Amino acid sequence: FQAEDGIRDVERSRGLGDVYKRQPDVLAMIGASAALTISKIPFQGPIGACRLGRVDGEFVVNPTHKQIEDGDLSLLLGGRKEAMNMIEVGAKALPENVIADAIAAAQKTVREVCEMIEELREKVGVEKEIPLVESDEELESKICSQISDKLYELKQLTDKQQRKTAVKELFEQTIEEYCSEENEAASSKALVKRILGKAEGQVVKRLLLEGKRAGGRGYSEIRPISCEVGILPRTHGSALFTRGETQSLVSVTLGTVRDAQIIDGLLDEYAQNFTLHYNFPPFSVGEVRPVRGVGRREIGHGALAEKALAAMRPADDEFAYTVRVVSDITESNGSSSMASVCGGTLALLDAGVPMIKPVAGISIGMISDGNGRHELLTDIAGEEDHYGEMDFKVAGTVDGITAIQLDIKAEGLAHDIMVEALERARIARLEILKKMAEAISEPRSELSVYAPKLLSIEIDPELIGKVIGPGGKMIKGIQEQTDTSIEIEEDGTIYISCLGGDGHLKAKEIIEALTTPPEVGRIYEGAKVVSVKDFGVFVEIVPGVEGLCHISELSDGYVKNVEDVCKMGDLITVKLILIDDQGRLKLSRKAALAEKKKKDKAEEK
Repeated sequence: FQAEDGIRDVERSRGLGDVYKRQPDVLAMIGASAALTISKIPFQGPIGACRLGRVDGEFVVNPTHKQIEDGDLSLLLGGRKEAMNMIEVGAKALPENVIADAIAAAQKTVREVCEMIEELREKVGVEKEIPLVESDEELESKICSQISDKLYELKQLTDKQQRKTAVKELFEQTIEEYCSEENEAASSKALVKRILGKAEGQVVKRLLLEGKRAGGRGYSEIRPISCEVGILPRTHGSALFTRGETQSLVSVTLGTVRDAQIIDGLLDEYAQNFTLHYNFPPFSVGEVRPVRGVGRREIGHGALAEKALAAMRPADDEFAYTVRVVSDITESNGSSSMASVCGGTLALLDAGVPMIKPVAGISIGMISDGNGRHELLTDIAGEEDHYGEMDFKVAGTVDGITAIQLDIKAEGLAHDIMVEALERARIARLEILKKMAEAISEPRSELSVYAPKLLSIEIDPELIGKVIGPGGKMIKGIQEQTDTSIEIEEDGTIYISCLGGDGHLKAKEIIEALTTPPEVGRIYEGAKVVSVKDFGVFVEIVPGVEGLCHISELSDGYVKNVEDVCKMGDLITVKLILIDDQGRLKLSRKAALAEKKKKDKAEEK
């Protein structure tokens, strides 16, 4: 912002290039807030925004991409000078007190930004326009007095669909009465609908403040939960998570390294190997409408659930699979994104994914009377979300938080109420995790028979060319011989996968033998006979490396003719027993057979 003493708070020493190391969302939010503030458009701001990271235990305002990647927290906060109204958090199981301190630190920056925008507004001197909204206080009073008592009764019906139908019929009768063409004093349908919506909100708030939640629950009570795993036999992992009238059917698919999605965005291209897709079909809320591409809501809910689970996924060197999680919402009445987190954990464990810790999520709502009293609502239903003042989604493990998303309809959320909500969410999360553990508490010891088999090895990057071979001849030959797919990274990491069988293990042996110097005492299985002589056979133990197996070493008995034991092209098992001064290899099939007999006897005992 331009001030009398020049440009304020510009760190010129960083250089313009440093701007591209940071995410642009905060700049966009602040810029939009400033533009609205100095325009004639009605606006209740200004609002500010701040992104906060945490590296080595220290908070970093406006962190770079690398600092976010290396740290254990990425917090985006927006709000007014007095209180916050938007929070998004991705964290690595940080405790509630750390998150609360981070939010307080970010709010301090937001307050400073708001003060700067206010300064700009004073210099511009803009006058706001007064919004024109059609209203009729007399009509509103008449309709509310007519339907409030009836609406109060209907809103206490336990069944969601029955309650919804009864309220709809009441509203249709009211609209017909006040908007009929036969009525000389007919009102506009839009005005009556707005009055009915306001009346419904007032009744819902009244019930909640009286402690009358749908289904008779208390403020901190979670709806009944049921968990099932392995319900889809053909998928690699599956689960059905139900909480009240919200249900998520989750399936997990495991893929190889080449199945990762290539992301080509504003930053450097990268491969994304963990993805969660969230689907919200119309039937989940009892509606009939076209099923088209995913919208803003599905993308946002999927991103939140993905963030919550990705923090606890195993490292690539421990579990190199590409993982796709799909959450299909079969019924929805409040916080289906958090149901996706819970169902996602169950399905991942069912698929054998070694998660660091199980993750669960819950949503906390809020209702207030405008006189200082507020009540937090654990596990909010759809109606409590719609007419309430807050939807505070918190996901995490027994140790701490992995993701947060706050939506609030009030002008702001005070810090002490936010801390209270975090504690309420922690208690609920632990309760849900216990219930989930009853269904499955550890990852399956074995992957699905339908999942690809995958392993990784590391070699010296200088030996990559040897594994690939001229024109890719060597790696193609290994893949054809073992029926596998092989991916080689620049750092020397090799991923080997196959569908069924143990080809991945054979390919691993070939590559290890190819990249490891011949070792005396080592057994080489599947060595190929490449030349037959009267005195023995020459055997290729690994591509390009041959040794002599003398006729006396072909069998533990007398051998008259070499071809009585093996012929050209045969695959035999040999043991390297000597490397002479000239680097020639001496092999023994007899020693390999003796070692195998010894091993078999030990296993029998």
